[in-house]
Amino acid sequence: MAPTQEALAKFTDREKDSRYDGTFTYVFRTNWDRSGNAAEYVTGPNGSKIGKNEAFLVFLSEEDPSVAYSYDSSVLVLGESPNYDYYVVNPSGVSRLAYPTIWKLGPYRTNTTGNGQPNASHTRPFNIAKFSEFYFIAAEAAVKGASGSKSARDLINVLRARAGHWTYDVNWDKEYVADFSKDLTDATPSSITIDYILDERMREYYGDGFRWFDLARTQTWAERAASYTICGPNKGDHTPSTVTRTIEKYHYLRPIPQGQLDNMQMDDDAKKAYQNPGYPVD
Repeated sequence: MAPTQEALAKFTDREKDSRYDGTFTYVFRTNWDRSGNAAEYVTGPNGSKIGKNEAFLVFLSEEDPSVAYSYDSSVLVLGESPNYDYYVVNPSGVSRLAYPTIWKLGPYRTNTTGNGQPNASHTRPFNIAKFSEFYFIAAEAAVKGASGSKSARDLINVLRARAGHWTYDVNWDKEYVADFSKDLTDATPSSITIDYILDERMREYYGDGFRWFDLARTQTWAERAASYTICGPNKGDHTPSTVTRTIEKYHYLRPIPQGQLDNMQMDDDAKKAYQNPGYPVD
């Protein structure tokens, strides 16, 4: 699932907020030794020697104007820069072919031998609910006028403080103990809105399958998703393009499946009345 550039941009404070590191794989490493290749290294950009299990491709967090897409493999065209000893892709160069994958859902997390299974079946538990959801529900209620001992900002900051605590850097595969909780909570706006909660829910739940439901129930789907930016699906596509789509009001309800209607014992007029507005009945 290739993330749009707007989705990636919602992950602000990436060096402090551990949820970006815990959500995406943006550092890809060499693993030729698992296939029996005995080579000690491959030659990378600037004549660098990239060894076993070292970074070969990194999706950058910030735009680097020096990046030139010149490295041509059998699958991808990747960027090179004098600033890095590995291949890179700028945030603006994320495409439908070359993109950070979703770390927290990846089946490769359970693969300890061989070259990995990039198209393997999903082996991770599917999230039905997370404890953080209680804080989001309470914060949203507070924004809508509910009274309580905690403000929406207080509730959101419980989650942001937790996100500022690091014990391990997943992508760089090393212990990393740091506490940016104060930085993240200080950066939280004094006045919380539904828009801010939706941004925070994206940072918390990206890839968990909640997003459409959040945008539909808050009636913000068209506002937030009528257009998006991403580069194309072909090798070497690193020029962003904007895709627009029409989201009508009736799209906020899903159609009742035709198969269900076919199995209902009622006449055609009743079936048309039963179907959600805007959708045809065969």
